[in-house]
Amino acid sequence: MNNKRTYLFAISTWYAAFGMQSVVFAWLVTMLLREPAERVGLAQMSILLPGMLLILLAGAIADRVGLRRQALWSQLFAALTPLLLIYFLYFDALTFAVLIVYALLMGLAQAFVTPARDGLLNLVAGGNVQRMVVLASLCQFGFQIIGYTLAGFADTVGAIYILGLQSVILLLGCGALMALKDIGAPSVQDAGGSSVLRDLWEGAVTVAGNRVLRAVMIQNVAMGVFFMGAFIVAFPLVVREVYDGNSADLASLNAFNSLGLVATILVLLRLGHIARAGRALLLAQFFGSIVLLLAGLVVQQYLFIFFVFLWGVC
Repeated sequence: MNNKRTYLFAISTWYAAFGMQSVVFAWLVTMLLREPAERVGLAQMSILLPGMLLILLAGAIADRVGLRRQALWSQLFAALTPLLLIYFLYFDALTFAVLIVYALLMGLAQAFVTPARDGLLNLVAGGNVQRMVVLASLCQFGFQIIGYTLAGFADTVGAIYILGLQSVILLLGCGALMALKDIGAPSVQDAGGSSVLRDLWEGAVTVAGNRVLRAVMIQNVAMGVFFMGAFIVAFPLVVREVYDGNSADLASLNAFNSLGLVATILVLLRLGHIARAGRALLLAQFFGSIVLLLAGLVVQQYLFIFFVFLWGVC
């Protein structure tokens, strides 16, 4: 197996496990513990908080310790973390505090995996980075759908078995990362010299001083505030409070959203280059806002999931 296939297998294991975690974690918080909305928000925030605080630092560290090494150890840490929940579920002692600790640990692993994994993509892609990005995106959303589907059986087989499978899948990814040879090692230039904090400051200054990069940063912040909150907090609460749903309903919601993303990627591949990408982005967000509004107005669950699918398309 060459490095490209090995890399794609490694990221596929991460996204399949990430898909499983997205459903199981939301199910544990909203349906097993029946936590109120503010605690659901706090739990989901705990997963994302380490990434927001540490991902730039993690990227600078990866340049020094080696991309493959950091990705491997971070994914191994992520593979062992579900054992915490398995232990407390087995002894019927799961609490909200335990879920918060788990969320922070998984968020920490993701903060260190992400820059190392994305950096490896450039190294394994060779001269065709764009094609590798598309393949990686298809693996991301495709295997997330598989992960969502598997996690949908949490009500049937139990969360312990789903979390155990999540750990095994991540361990398989660790094996793939070990098989990546002679890439992602720190260069002599990266290994010493400049300060990590100085690198972070220079990166921030570069983004702030560039009109295009600054617009992209503001765009990402707006997406996080106005879209992601609705998806990871409000949607599980809607499934619980409005539709009296279960893990399979949560899995369907996530899977159809990702299916919309995959459909758009395939259409864009067919169309090729978009001449006015900025205008297309604005139109997609405008229609996405309308779809999100309609999702909040419908009563039937199948229509709600359909609008979530359209939101994924947008």
